Amino acid sequence: MTPVATLPVLAAGAVCWRIVDGQPRVLLVHRTAQKDVSLPKGKLDPGETLPQTAVREILEETGIAVTLGAPLGQSDYTLPAGRDKTVFYWSAEVSDAALEASVFTPNDEIASLEWMTLAKARKRVSYEHDVRVLDTFAARIEAGTARTFAVIVLRHGKAVPPESWDGPDATRPLQQRGTVQAVSIAAGLAAYNPTKIFSSTADRCLATVAPVSAAMGLKVKSLVDLSQDAHDFGQADVQAVVAKRLRKQHSVILCSHGPVLPDIVAEVARLTTTPMSSQLRAAAMLSPGDYSVLHIALESPDSGIVAIETNHPSAG
Repeated sequence: MTPVATLPVLAAGAVCWRIVDGQPRVLLVHRTAQKDVSLPKGKLDPGETLPQTAVREILEETGIAVTLGAPLGQSDYTLPAGRDKTVFYWSAEVSDAALEASVFTPNDEIASLEWMTLAKARKRVSYEHDVRVLDTFAARIEAGTARTFAVIVLRHGKAVPPESWDGPDATRPLQQRGTVQAVSIAAGLAAYNPTKIFSSTADRCLATVAPVSAAMGLKVKSLVDLSQDAHDFGQADVQAVVAKRLRKQHSVILCSHGPVLPDIVAEVARLTTTPMSSQLRAAAMLSPGDYSVLHIALESPDSGIVAIETNHPSAG
C-alpha cells in the first residue's frame, strides 16, 4: 500500500462567475495565511467526492452556495513541502439570489473576496495554474458555451449477483456495498442541482437514487424505457427519453444499467451533433455507482457536448 504521505493531495474548486453590465466577473479569494490571491478551492475530506468538495469548500470560503457547471480541467503542482497536489475545477455561475443569501466574514483562512473582470483576474491571481483555468473559462465565454445544463448518466450501485437471486431480475436489491455507494454519491450528484431524477423501474436503480432524492427533496420518476428488461426485449425508447430531456434544458439524473448506458450516451451525442469519441464511449462504460456528467450549452444545445466528466463513489 502506498503511504498516505506520498499520495497526491486532492482538492476541488471553481471559477465562480456572474454577469455584471453584460460582462463576466469572476470571484477571487485573498487567503490570510498564504497572503496570496487565488480561485476558491479546498482539500478533499475523507469520505467526500470531488464535486461535493468543490461545493462545500466554496460555501465555507465565500458563503456562497453554488451549482457546478462544466469542468474546467485540473491543475497539477508540487507543494513547498514536496508533496504533489491536484486541484479539479468547475465553472459555477452565481445567481443573484445566491449572492444575496450569502454571508461572508473575514476569518483565519480568507481575508477578503473580490469580484473582477477576467482580464484583471488574470493579472491578480498569484499562480500561473490559476491563469490557465481562467483562460479555459474565458474560451467558454467567447464560444457562448459557459452556461450549461447537465445530463447525468448514473449506473446503479453494486447489486446482488443474478446467480444468487431467485426472483425476477428487476427485483434484485443492492448489496451492502451498493447501498454505501448510493449514499456516497448523493452529495456529488446534488452538486449539479438536478431538477428531475429519472430511474429504471428496477429495484437496484431506485435504491441507488433514493439518497439523492431524499437529500434534495425530489421525487423519483421510474421509466420502463430506462430498464434493462425493456432494453433486452428491444422495447426501450431511449431516444424519446433523451430527446425530451434535451428539449427541457434542465439538469437531470438518468439512472440505468450497464447495457443501457451506451444507448443513452449515444443518443445525447447524436441529438447534440457530437461526434462519437473514445471519451464518450468511456463515459458510458461505468462501474457500479459511477456516473458521467454530459454538459450541454444552454444557448446552443445542438452544437455539441461542451464537456464530459466521470465521477466515482468515495473510497471511504
